[in-house]
This record gives sequence, C-alpha cells and structure tokens, in this order.
Amino acid sequence: MTICGRLLAAVLLLLTPIAASAQEFPTKPIRLIVPFPPGGPNDIIARVIGQKISELVKQPIIVDNRAGQGGVLGTDAVAKAAPDGYTVAIASAGALAISPSMEKVAYDTLKDLAPVTLVATVPEMLVVATDVPAKNMSELVALAKAQPGKLNFASSGPGSLPHLACELFKLTAKIDIVHVPYRGAAPAVNDLLGRQVQMTFLDLPVILPQIKAGTLRPIALDVPTTTEAGMPDLIIENWYGMVAPAGTPPAIITRLNMIATEAMADPAVKAKLAEQGLTLAGDTPEHFRDFIAADIRKWAKVIEDAGVVTAK
Repeated sequence: MTICGRLLAAVLLLLTPIAASAQEFPTKPIRLIVPFPPGGPNDIIARVIGQKISELVKQPIIVDNRAGQGGVLGTDAVAKAAPDGYTVAIASAGALAISPSMEKVAYDTLKDLAPVTLVATVPEMLVVATDVPAKNMSELVALAKAQPGKLNFASSGPGSLPHLACELFKLTAKIDIVHVPYRGAAPAVNDLLGRQVQMTFLDLPVILPQIKAGTLRPIALDVPTTTEAGMPDLIIENWYGMVAPAGTPPAIITRLNMIATEAMADPAVKAKLAEQGLTLAGDTPEHFRDFIAADIRKWAKVIEDAGVVTAK
C-alpha cells in the first residue's frame, strides 16, 4: 500500500467510530434549552417538537427553561455546553441575530454555535389601539406624518424585535414616532389596550387573542398589505431555530437535523403549531447558517441607520 493509501485508511479508521456513533445517536436523554419562561412561542415549539422527537428516538427530551436577558442567557448556556449533541436549544432571532449588535454577549453566534435547522417562522403584526383613526398602513403613515412626534409605539424592551421592527417602520415610511420600551410583551399590550400608547409590532401568537376579540386593530397582516403600501421591506418575521454548541461533530449535527425535520413533517405537529400562528420551516444546517448571517447583517444595519443606542 502507498503512503497516501495508508494515510487514507488511517483517516477512515478514525472517522468510523464517529459515523457509527452518529447512527446510534441518541443513546440517552437530550436536554433542550428554551431561553424563555414557559408558555411563550419558544417554549411551545420546544415542547411540541420535543415530544415528537422523543417518540422518534425513544429517548426523553428534557425541556430546560433558562430565561433571562431576552434569550441571551439560555443561548449562552448552550454555547458553553459539551459539544456532543446532547444539549441543544430552540433559540430565536433576538438572541441569535439582534442581541450581538445591541449589547455585549458572551458568545459569537456564528463561531460558538452550530446551526441545526430553522424550525419555524411567525409574522410580526403591526397593531394599533382601537381609538387610532387609521384602518390600514397608508392611513397610519399619513396620520404619523400629520402629527410628527405625537404617536408612541410600544416594544417589549430596547433592542427587542418589536423595537427594531418599529425602527424599520420609521425608516421605511420616513415618519417620526416615539419609542416607549416595556419589560416584556404583556405590559406593552396592557398599555396598548389602555390607550397609553398607540401601536406595536408583536409576534402573531402573542397578539392573536386581542385581534380576534377586536380589542386591537391589525394594520399589517400579510405580504400584500405592506407591499401595496409601498413598503415591501417592512415584511418582518420572527423565527426560531435549533442550535447546538460549536464543535459538535458534523455527523451528529446531520443526525439532529434529520430527526428534527422528521418531527416537523408530522401532521399533528404542524397542526398544533399552526394554531399558534407558527409556520414550520426546516432546512439544512448550511442554509440555516447563511440565514442567520443575513439576519445579523440586516438588523445591524437597522440599528446603525436608526441611531439606536446600544450597550456595547
């Protein structure tokens, strides 16, 4: 055998245990970190998909809620976990694509985390209080231009997706509206219902009960609405994806991707998450990495163009 042949044989010998291990994975429970409290979209996704994954692999999926700092603490926990595939997270746009441009975080999204798959997307809904005399996007923009600096928009906190969605709205429509940050979506919605503020962007699952009850008025619900108003760039979605620690063997990442994709294809899983306004996605680890990188660039530009004050 030539030297090259011996080297190739040695490499294949080293890789064989990894490949075999990936085929058998998992052989013990998987910890699925949710960087938010129970009950939110991340948590719902993790529990619905986690239950199906557990059925598929015949191993428990332990949902571990690690709330704090807008999803940053839980995301950092998975970045620091052992890279063996047994700790993953359902993280969202805020912690993966926005927070690194807004504040000092202990991880680098693209260096310290291994993307597994984009799991689900959900529209950000622009809603207004019922006393706002605007029934659609064009009327709301006209109202804001007629009263510069008089209308307020609520957010779930500085640097949150609702905050930056409204900053993008301001830039796109060339309007002057005032940001009023809250500590979470619930108090923002309460003051919107109390007419202390006039508008907000929020995930559809969060705001859907008020829309159905008629206590808040939707302004931008779909692609035609924003496109017909001349603002196609204002189509905003929050998203949720599965990530593992960097350094997790590629074969294990591929196995996790396959398991998660199979779980997402289940009709019952699709139906349960559709009830929450969530659209299941599913892609390759490589595509998800490119998706995250593009979103990081997008929101970094919005933060810079809008002059948003950061804590970096």
